Amino acid sequence: MFFKNIHSRIKIVLIIIIFLFILIIAKVFYIQVIDYNKLSNYASDLWSRNLPIEANRGIIYDTNGVVLADNITTVSLVIIPNQVQNKEETARKLSEILNVSYDEMYSHVSKKTSIERVHPEGRRLSYEIADKINELKLPGIYLIKESKRYYPYDTLLSHTIGFVGIDNQGLSGLELLYDDYLTGSYGAIKYFSDAKGNRLNLSEIYEQPQDGINLTLTINYEIQSSLERELNNAVLKYNPDQALGIAMNPKTGEILAIASKPDFSPSNYQNYTVEEINRNLPIWATYEPGSTFKIITLASSLEEGIVDLEKDTFFDGGAITVEGATIHCWKHGGHGAQTYLQVVENSCNPGFVNLGLKLGKEKLFSYIDKFGFGKKTGVDLNGESSGILFSLDKVGPVELATTAFGQGVSVTPIHLTV
Repeated sequence: MFFKNIHSRIKIVLIIIIFLFILIIAKVFYIQVIDYNKLSNYASDLWSRNLPIEANRGIIYDTNGVVLADNITTVSLVIIPNQVQNKEETARKLSEILNVSYDEMYSHVSKKTSIERVHPEGRRLSYEIADKINELKLPGIYLIKESKRYYPYDTLLSHTIGFVGIDNQGLSGLELLYDDYLTGSYGAIKYFSDAKGNRLNLSEIYEQPQDGINLTLTINYEIQSSLERELNNAVLKYNPDQALGIAMNPKTGEILAIASKPDFSPSNYQNYTVEEINRNLPIWATYEPGSTFKIITLASSLEEGIVDLEKDTFFDGGAITVEGATIHCWKHGGHGAQTYLQVVENSCNPGFVNLGLKLGKEKLFSYIDKFGFGKKTGVDLNGESSGILFSLDKVGPVELATTAFGQGVSVTPIHLTV
């Protein structure tokens, strides 16, 4: 009986040992086969380091493929402090080349970080300086590729395109509005090091960066350059405080050219004041359109059928009085008797005042609203104004009359063109 019990216990122990052995084998199989990639990545992350490689920013083209914003390849300095063998000598040599104080450079090479950048002195280096650093063959000192924004036509379309910062991030204009699309994804050169940061003799892994998405505008370079040339001529001749212009396809609403003076150089935006670089006047500035607004009154009158241009007549004595206010014609003494077609041809102020009074404020302003005044166009530029400044509740007969021929109302130029 005693030996029988011992034999049973041995069997139980043996079964337990076999079961544990199976569990160990299953665990090893799971680690080596099923969970291998996950654990391998964890291990790789512990002893791998990345030298970032910047992607090219998306190129900006005009409607015909002319490059308006491009990239040039530069290099920047990156330090791996743990790999710097002689910190004093390295700091001294780099400070002489980069024209940085020794103390500042020594703080960089002594940082307790895996990767250290020298900012901004070590960013976007010229090839001459980069060659001097490369010739030193200093341990822990690397030169990596970076992309720098380049504007081949400098100030052309500067307020619209905008500019980027030192890290190629969009800060203004289309560069800011489409930054998520224009910005690419970083790549890297992956190398391996031990726990102390010393580089291991293993092959590097290159991860290619993903360039940003290119952007094609409706802008036509030829029209844009012509517009800017004429605005520059006007500024030189008349010395105005500002000048602006827009060319638009009236059938589609596409902006073919848009310019504002004074302009600036996007590559050197640091040399300008905030007021100078944030003056895209066609987008937010307002002005009194004058006689160009008369076409709205004319179109509204024709649509409502209140005038026959060839049969109906109007006598222009040189002025018209509305609620005690006298509104003059541009021609002294007026145009006399004329058809409304001649009122249009002569751009006769009193004639258009009379049309506005016939329409009434409700009708006239409803047509102004239907023509899109007072609404944003949705143009993809920051800071667009609402386009027209008036309150219908406060419009009396005099305000109605002056509005009819384009005075007493302020609009943004971009809405005037729509």
